[in-house]
Amino acid sequence: MRFLFIGDIVGKPGRDIVCRSIAGLVERHQLDLVVANAENAAAGSGITPAIYRELIRGGVDAITLGDHIYRRKEIYSVLENESNIVKPANLPAESVGRDWAVVTARNGIPVAIACLLGRLFMKPVDNPWTAADRVLAAVPGDVRVRLIDFHAEATSDMQLMGRYLDGRVTAVLGTHTHVPTADECVFPGGTAFQCDVGMTGPFESIIGRRIDRIMETTLTGRPTEFDVATGDVRLCGTIVTADPVTGHATAVERLCVTEAELPSLQKSESTA
Repeated sequence: MRFLFIGDIVGKPGRDIVCRSIAGLVERHQLDLVVANAENAAAGSGITPAIYRELIRGGVDAITLGDHIYRRKEIYSVLENESNIVKPANLPAESVGRDWAVVTARNGIPVAIACLLGRLFMKPVDNPWTAADRVLAAVPGDVRVRLIDFHAEATSDMQLMGRYLDGRVTAVLGTHTHVPTADECVFPGGTAFQCDVGMTGPFESIIGRRIDRIMETTLTGRPTEFDVATGDVRLCGTIVTADPVTGHATAVERLCVTEAELPSLQKSESTA
């Protein structure tokens, strides 16, 4: 089977390119499942129920989140009631949302998804490695394909999580820095890994925000609104090929879709 994991969706530009791309990407790459990190989908920070529904209608099958999960309180009802969206599993047990979920891919294969927060340069959270152990112990044993989104700042932490879970999950794919890394590989135990799959949003920016606003605040100390930028929008993600029997990854590849490529994707969809 093949699944696509889309990196941090930033604001409306990120949402738009996702919803305009997915059908064509599913057809072109023969994808069985699409998972996306959407913690920055609402004006660059958080997610709302309306945006959750927009992404699901657009073809996203499951959603992971990160440190901005609760920026919009109205998302609480979605986190409580929907079965295809997960909170970081190392947040307090009392926090809203589920630690893991199982979704059914287009080919009928069940896939477990979970996300974790790193601790270096992040808000204080529980140990992500022991949280990963707890999640894997809870996932049914017959669900062999397992995806972990590690939402972390430090590449050293990301590498450590990948090695720690090698052979126990299908993929450990990083988010949060908004910068795609060129280190995709399959570890010896059969786990696909990449430090950060990158951002889905405007690259003519500073990690998705307007350059002039970030520059002004940085150079003068005056606060500004860090509005989402609009230029050079790209979808960044990673495609993993996996054996559904063993749960081991057999291939991993980076994906980057630009706005200029959208017509060809939409043509592929219309001729399918």
